[in-house]
Amino acid sequence: MGYLGPQGTFSQEALLASGPDDPYEQVPLPTIHETVMAVQEGLVGRAIVPIENSIEGSVDITLDTLAIEAPDVVIVGEAVLPIRHCLIAAAGRLEPEAIEVVISHPQVIGQCSRFLRTLPRARIETASSTAEAVREVASREGEPWAALGNRLSAELYGARILRKGVEDHPDNQTRFVWLARSGSQDSVDPAGAPGRFKTSLVFWGVGARAPGWLVRCLTEFAARGVNLTRIESRPRRQALGDYMFFADLEGAADEAEVAEAVAGLATHCDAVRILGSYPAAFRA
Repeated sequence: MGYLGPQGTFSQEALLASGPDDPYEQVPLPTIHETVMAVQEGLVGRAIVPIENSIEGSVDITLDTLAIEAPDVVIVGEAVLPIRHCLIAAAGRLEPEAIEVVISHPQVIGQCSRFLRTLPRARIETASSTAEAVREVASREGEPWAALGNRLSAELYGARILRKGVEDHPDNQTRFVWLARSGSQDSVDPAGAPGRFKTSLVFWGVGARAPGWLVRCLTEFAARGVNLTRIESRPRRQALGDYMFFADLEGAADEAEVAEAVAGLATHCDAVRILGSYPAAFRA
């Protein structure tokens, strides 16, 4: 089971909370891109990556890698994890007002931007993960460095929590997705709430610059009563103005209304790819 490492990341927390009951090897990987590509290249059977946060929105590297570089990877499940950030420093004493550097993952920096403005002396630096940030500050005892991370990473690396709950919104949540290679044994029987499915897809077309093109695409779903729960655009990394569109919708890909809507969508597009059809995570 691959996840964004090192040990102590929110990705590992999501893995522990939603992974299978059977024993499995945990494989920490350096970046989200490498985690997705480890599934594409068959280095791990399944992996978990963040895809969306309630404050900062989508995790662009996850979307881009799935759409552009990992054609054989599919989403087979999802998990929603409450996210609680802590301000963490080395084990020695450090007052928040003395902090000169705060380091964390870019998404987390965005999720704590309001709190960071209360540390006017602090320079912001980025890390590949929250756990990597905590590991870095834990090695800098006596220096005015702090990290934004979770309690698990503080415990693992012998660091000290200076302040808890520094996220801008108390209901901060991140949605993670489980990935596997299409057609593999790992893509069968994913974990999740039985009976309630979600389908994710990406599509694009040369007609995207024509007036009303996107409306015509979305009408295929509305006309069949298929509810879209998310849609957004991302550059295709080709010509300026060329975009791809990501959508999540309620229902399984083999349900008649969903299948007909996707088939109708394909008549307007150059490419439509189903990124996965999987049990939706339970949300209170």
